[in-house]
Amino acid sequence: MSTSSTPRPKRMPPEQRERAILDAAIALARQNGIAGLTVRTVAAAAGVTPALVAHYRPSMDAFVADVFGAIVEAERVEVVAAGRAIPGLRGRITRIVETLLDGERDDVTLVWVQAWADGARNDELAARVRREMDGWQRDLEAIVAEGVAAGEISAVHAEGAAWLLLATVDGMNAHSLVKWAPEDRAALARRTVAAVLG
Repeated sequence: MSTSSTPRPKRMPPEQRERAILDAAIALARQNGIAGLTVRTVAAAAGVTPALVAHYRPSMDAFVADVFGAIVEAERVEVVAAGRAIPGLRGRITRIVETLLDGERDDVTLVWVQAWADGARNDELAARVRREMDGWQRDLEAIVAEGVAAGEISAVHAEGAAWLLLATVDGMNAHSLVKWAPEDRAALARRTVAAVLG
């Protein structure tokens, strides 16, 4: 009877295994977008069988929505926190918009663009897209409201400011995916903030 000196891999607890599958899917989506997420591609990225992915994530629509949400929520939390570290309304908004337009986040932009398109066929993804867009809207509106309360901007200029900023960022970033955007997006960001905030 022969014995192998190679130790068997340790079984992960279910929560840890599920997290490993989610992390692999997030990494895959950041590389190639969410459009290519399937049971097989996630299994290959996680180093497990497709059956195991299907066991932990029986609904691929819900899983894609979770992957999308994890990526974009982490970005929002990070970018808004960096903006809030800057003094003054104009400084905060400029930092947020410049960061979103600096070209370093095209992987997240691709995830957003694909989610808007795929959400037309995936109700769970569509609901998560709306939730994450509401999060951005809420955070920007709160920052602008603080500027109004501090007397930095009039309420007239504050109305609709978050919508205009988001529309500009989303449009410019979507354009950048096909290399159709100004070279200096930071300059555009500053001009946009100045125009929106009056």
